[in-house]
Amino acid sequence: MGHEHLHIDNENERKTLIVIIFTVITMTAEVIFGYITNSMALLADGFHMGTHALALGLTFAAYVLIRKFKDSPFFPQGTDKIGTLAAYTSSIFLGLTGLWIIFEALQRFFRPIQIQFNEAILVAVIGLVVNTICIFIMEKSDKEHHEEEEDYNFKAAYYHILADVLTSVLAIGALLVGKYFNLLYFDFLAGIFGGVLILRWAVSLLKNTVVTLIDMKKD
Repeated sequence: MGHEHLHIDNENERKTLIVIIFTVITMTAEVIFGYITNSMALLADGFHMGTHALALGLTFAAYVLIRKFKDSPFFPQGTDKIGTLAAYTSSIFLGLTGLWIIFEALQRFFRPIQIQFNEAILVAVIGLVVNTICIFIMEKSDKEHHEEEEDYNFKAAYYHILADVLTSVLAIGALLVGKYFNLLYFDFLAGIFGGVLILRWAVSLLKNTVVTLIDMKKD
């Protein structure tokens, strides 16, 4: 592993830790205020953020292991595949998130529930603000760094945050349309669209990590 590659790994590790801190603080606040205000929307979003904190924790743990064992004789070929393995696992979590969103959307289509629009919009805006900040923190500049191999571990974490941004944007749009125009089916369409797009990201990441893990020749 070259000096430049190691520097980028350390930088990505630092960014991931900052994002985890943001995520955990927001998650804790939403859960606490959810209990205080009896808000199921806040509680649900808080626990949902917990699943992303878990995925981000996996990314961070991989960076710690890569740094700790970079000169270990137990890894004569280097430690890069630790990050790729973490990304592979994270892509499965991402795929499950996409499937869960589609399942929830279908359930609500066949069994509509009463939506508390103001509360739901507030939660979605909070999520959007926090995750947009995280996206800016994790944004990489290709002009400053050039990697010989793509950091799939970092990309997996980035996709998890991007998935939250996407679902927040879609949710806000669908909720506003539902509140002001009473077109409740937009919530269902937004869920299906978001879930399918997240699944596509997960499949793409899964393919790339599998190719790297088994040393398959790329086209």
